[in-house]
Amino acid sequence: MLRTALVTGSLIAAALLPQAPHRGVPLPDLLADTGGGTQLLTAVAPAPGSTTGRLTWWDRRAGGWYEAGSAEARFGANGLTEGARRTQGTDTTPTGLYDLPYAFGIREAPAGTAYGYRRVTDRSWWCQDNGSASYNRWVEPLPADCAPGEAEHLVTYAAQYAHALVIGFNYDRPVRGRGAGIFLHANGAGATAGCVSVPEEVMRALLRWADPARGPHIAIGTGSGELAVTRY
Repeated sequence: MLRTALVTGSLIAAALLPQAPHRGVPLPDLLADTGGGTQLLTAVAPAPGSTTGRLTWWDRRAGGWYEAGSAEARFGANGLTEGARRTQGTDTTPTGLYDLPYAFGIREAPAGTAYGYRRVTDRSWWCQDNGSASYNRWVEPLPADCAPGEAEHLVTYAAQYAHALVIGFNYDRPVRGRGAGIFLHANGAGATAGCVSVPEEVMRALLRWADPARGPHIAIGTGSGELAVTRY
C-alpha cells in the first residue's frame, strides 16, 4: 500500500533557500517522513522547472540529524514533476520519498561500499518496455519481450553509470507508463532524462557512506509549492 504524507509549503522545506523561515533547522526535521532510517539524502531544486539543485546527505545520531555532505546535483531536462503523476518519456525527475534498493556500476565498487553492488557487463540492460514482463528491471540478457529500442544498454553510458544507486521510483509494483530506470548516478554532459546526477567523485563518496542496514532513502522535491510525498 502507498503511504502519502502532505507537507504544506514544500516537500523539501525552505531551509535550504536564502529566504528560509527555519534557518538553522536540519532539513530532515522539516519533513513529515524520512523513511524511518538513520540516513537520508535530500535532492532539492529551487523550482519545478529547474535542472540543477543540491544533493545533501544526512546522518541521524543521538542528538538529531547532522549534515554529512553536500554537492551540486542535476535533474531532468524538463525539471521535476510529482512522482505519482509522472509520465514516461517526459525527461522529468519524480518528486517523492524513495528507497534505494541496490547499487551498480561499470566500474568496480569503491572500497568500503556496503550496498549490494552489481557490475555492468555488455549483457546488462534496463528494460523500459511497457509491454514486457521485465518492465523497470535489470535484465541479462535482453528478453524477447523487451524491445532494444525500449531499453537502456547500461554499458553504453560509460560516464553516467560508472557508479549508480537505483532509486525505488515505480519499482516495487511498477505502473506501466509512469517511468522506468530512475537512478542516482554520476554526471553526464548535462541534464538527465529524469534521474538525479552528481559528480563521479561524489557518487563514489556516497557509496562509501550509504549503509543499507541504516535504511537510507532519498527525498526529491523543490523549495516552493505544496507537494504530496508518496512513499513506495
